[in-house]
Amino acid sequence: MTLVESRNLELGQKMPPFNLLDPMGKSHDINKEMGAAGIIILFTCNHCPYAIAIWKRIIDLSKEAASIGINTVAINPNINPNYPDDSPENMQKKGENLGISFPYLVDKNQAIAKSYNAVCTPDLYLLNNKKELMYHGRLDDNWQNESAVQKQDLKDAVIALANKQTIEQKQVPSMGCSIKWV
Repeated sequence: MTLVESRNLELGQKMPPFNLLDPMGKSHDINKEMGAAGIIILFTCNHCPYAIAIWKRIIDLSKEAASIGINTVAINPNINPNYPDDSPENMQKKGENLGISFPYLVDKNQAIAKSYNAVCTPDLYLLNNKKELMYHGRLDDNWQNESAVQKQDLKDAVIALANKQTIEQKQVPSMGCSIKWV
């Protein structure tokens, strides 16, 4: 496991579209998944301890965000034979076991992860409804211990976006396992 921090990306830039399949073969594109105010895009996987540690928090935040017009999708770029835990079959099991209510998508050729400049799992993005990058950084200030969290960076950005307020420009990178490039 190689620890990596997400890249510093220019806020306000238009982000690329995607059209990916979920593990059951259903197609999902950014236009269909976009909420009235925006979308959270989470590059993640099943095996990374950093990603595992925040799944419950992301699921909880996704429910709150959906209630204020911001949908969520998770994208797995680690479809790699050396990491069988991240296979589409295991993604489906993870979704069922955790009760994931948003699409968990397969980026089989890693093209979407590359187009977003994603480098780690988790790598978190918040886009407005024009597909402009409004937030790119960590979920909160304590990936290991939810009870010790004092600052919920992504949640603060979600609430600001939904309320048409300014989002904090100083954004702390996410950190996690490197994406397993093939």
